[in-house]
Amino acid sequence: MDGARVGLSVDELRPVARAAFGRGLVLVSVERLTGGTKKGVYRLTLDGGSTGIAYVWHPGEDYWPARAALASDDPFEHATGAGLFEAAHREFTAAGVRVPRLLLAPTAGLLPGEAAVVQDVRGGTLHDLRRRDPRRAEVVLARLGDAVRRMHARRHDRYGRPGLDGPTPGRPGFDRPMPGRPVEQVVLARALRDLAEAADRVERIAAVRQRLADALAARCAAVAPRSRYGLIHGELGPDHVLVDDRDRPVLVDIEGAMFLDVEWEHAFLELRFGDAYPALAVDGLDEDRLRLYRLALHLSLVAGPLRLLDGDFPDRAGMRVIVEHNVNRALGQLA
Repeated sequence: MDGARVGLSVDELRPVARAAFGRGLVLVSVERLTGGTKKGVYRLTLDGGSTGIAYVWHPGEDYWPARAALASDDPFEHATGAGLFEAAHREFTAAGVRVPRLLLAPTAGLLPGEAAVVQDVRGGTLHDLRRRDPRRAEVVLARLGDAVRRMHARRHDRYGRPGLDGPTPGRPGFDRPMPGRPVEQVVLARALRDLAEAADRVERIAAVRQRLADALAARCAAVAPRSRYGLIHGELGPDHVLVDDRDRPVLVDIEGAMFLDVEWEHAFLELRFGDAYPALAVDGLDEDRLRLYRLALHLSLVAGPLRLLDGDFPDRAGMRVIVEHNVNRALGQLA
């Protein structure tokens, strides 16, 4: 259980369970699951023994402190909300990528905020499976590699998050004007903001701030133009992959999905999967984009967790480990 916030009770979640499962089953217990930073995640157990997972989007479930809005063409805005979840669920399903089956589409009025209920995938995370049973994990990793390739093959000629502005004929969420800046320029601007925040709080970053800024600018200048983008998860680590009873990978925490350069995702996959990354690798990636995105990602994973620590997020030690690791990785980019 999460010790920092009380969470919702059985009585509060009973209307959600009734809408998802009908009146023939009674909600008997609720377990608030740990790890999420932007929404509440609750396991619902019914009197017949069946379970489901409720997602709850409400400011009281979001640990991130408020910050200034980003530019209108910046796809890295705060990725939370039922609309983003539902649009991402459609995109992944259309791409043939497994996500938990939707039992109750996002709905309001059942409790403060919005809620959805999905299938409870009980096989644990790929992160845990890799430690518990490496041979089984290899099978799941191979299947995840296939899923990543299907996901990234789903293309669009605009970057951004599906579902931000409502549906348009044939494709949800792409009725905004064409973004005005190339993706690499958006990433550069974001990385420079992250660098400024990190330098204000980490002495080792402050000592080489200008060198890091120069490296970002030089790497961005080397990137060639591009006008087609692939569907990416955005935070695809082994803790965001569940394993079902047939050893198939199931992606969760999908609200950050967007159409973007797939190199952004591969920079993240390299970092999070380490020596298992070759199972997910693809040919034809742009090395210049990877060089820029690796450095930008490390700076993001310094500044972001430090912002999270300004609030009451409970796993403070875990966030500090992420910060320290990425400080070292960012400085290593200057070697």
